[in-house]
Amino acid sequence: MNNITPIILDMDPGIDDAVALSIALTHPAIDIKLLTSVAGNVSVDKTTNNLLKLTTFFNKTNVPVASGASAPLKKPFVDASYIHGKSGMPGYDFPQVTAKTLPVDATTAMAQVLSMSPEPMTIVATGSYTNIALLIQQHPELLKQIKQFVLMGGSLSGGNVSSVAEFNVFTDPDAADIVFKSGVPIVMIGLDVTLKALLPLKTIDNVAHIGESGSMLQKLMTAYGDSEPGGKPMHDVNTICYLLKPEFYTTKDYWVDVITNGPAAGATIADTQNRWSNGKVNAKVAVDIDVQAFEDWFLEQIPVMNQSREGAI
Repeated sequence: MNNITPIILDMDPGIDDAVALSIALTHPAIDIKLLTSVAGNVSVDKTTNNLLKLTTFFNKTNVPVASGASAPLKKPFVDASYIHGKSGMPGYDFPQVTAKTLPVDATTAMAQVLSMSPEPMTIVATGSYTNIALLIQQHPELLKQIKQFVLMGGSLSGGNVSSVAEFNVFTDPDAADIVFKSGVPIVMIGLDVTLKALLPLKTIDNVAHIGESGSMLQKLMTAYGDSEPGGKPMHDVNTICYLLKPEFYTTKDYWVDVITNGPAAGATIADTQNRWSNGKVNAKVAVDIDVQAFEDWFLEQIPVMNQSREGAI
């Protein structure tokens, strides 16, 4: 395949992160140069181990993994184990982990990969943005090496952990504020689309019959505590889908601010009426999605996962 996208993937697996990573690890158009973990859905020791579980499962132990921030920049850490289970990836008995993490932390590893890249790279984040904020603070000279941030997080239409805040931004709003003010191009894929991109329960059940990868995903998704009328949202999968199929998404360019304190902490506020941004924009915000195209695309990925997994053994 001619067009291969090299990425750094920063995650907090988490069930929907696990599904996103399963696609990213096995898709021929994505080249993961680095996987980094962050505290979010569960503690960072667990999110790191979950990354290693999946690289082992898919025989991708050559993909480097670095452990990242164990807490937000300022606020106390609160996980989402009530949604993702105690381990973050319950429901499937993964093989013994055979890979190890890098001897440096996530921020250092990111800086090393970016500095060695011959061209600017995309950083995809599906957890809180703590690692990325630390990268911006500690290595501002490397901002020119970042092509874009593709972020799962935020919402213009209401939150899922408060009336206004989405979980990833809410977990570390100070980090999100740093990222949105960084000057790096941002694609914000928030609840405005991820709560539309539902996988029907029947579709999830049918996935179990598509090889061992399908069986693994079906067990994880069935254990997922996040449900909406009509199915289960696979929030983080949308970042990978956007990289590969941006035509599925309707986007609008806005200036987005992050509220860091008070009862609205974690809210992402877009200047939709050009009241204070003076025409400036800092984010391409996904506002709609072709739901059927997303579901069809998702189902197409599972045979590819099985072929990749078998071919690598």
